Amino acid sequence: MNDLLATAVAAHGGAARWNSIRAITVDATIGGAFWQIKGQDMGDVRFEVDTTRQRLTMDFLGRDRRSLFEPNRVVLQHADGTIADVRDDPERSFAGHEFQTPWDDLHLAYFTGEALWTYLNAPFLFTWPGFVCEEIAPVKADGETWRRLNVKFPDHIKSHTREQVFCFGPDGLLRRHDFTIDIVDPATESHLYAADYRDIDGIVIPAARRAYTTAGDDQLVLVSIDMADIAVSR
Repeated sequence: MNDLLATAVAAHGGAARWNSIRAITVDATIGGAFWQIKGQDMGDVRFEVDTTRQRLTMDFLGRDRRSLFEPNRVVLQHADGTIADVRDDPERSFAGHEFQTPWDDLHLAYFTGEALWTYLNAPFLFTWPGFVCEEIAPVKADGETWRRLNVKFPDHIKSHTREQVFCFGPDGLLRRHDFTIDIVDPATESHLYAADYRDIDGIVIPAARRAYTTAGDDQLVLVSIDMADIAVSR
């Protein structure tokens, strides 16, 4: 483990504490212009992130809808658990898509699954076999110097793209996550800012995240994630 990754893991709670938990459950409100572009409505959700394997379930609160994400399969269920729809090898269904291409509910289940699973498991995830991490040149932002970790994901982990950059503040906590999204627009870089750090039973989690875009002279929120309640389970 290189020095920056070790610093980040320690700042977010440490490997020993992380390895003692099995899941994170979050009540959140997810919004932003991105979902409207895709013809989807997120709103209030409850999701459970598996910290031992790539799996995420999401309940759309107030709606008869639940999604289950795994790397090679997504499932839509009714609230009572009965299956509404299934898609195997879901990544292939994005072939030919552009930024403006609308999504069906299974597209949404795949994207939100791989995205939120990555966000909640970082930086501990990078200690797994197959990840390659290298510290690259720092950047100055918000009056701080942010150390940057370039992370190459192994092929079996589904995420936005194979190579992503994570920026950490002087305290070792995540400040920004930089990436492109292969299934949306691999030519456009996204910057997801992290804030509102909370200590949840020894694990430090940024409970607010924002990605922005510009429209003329205005800055718009492309994606917002606000976590109200967070719990970890062993």
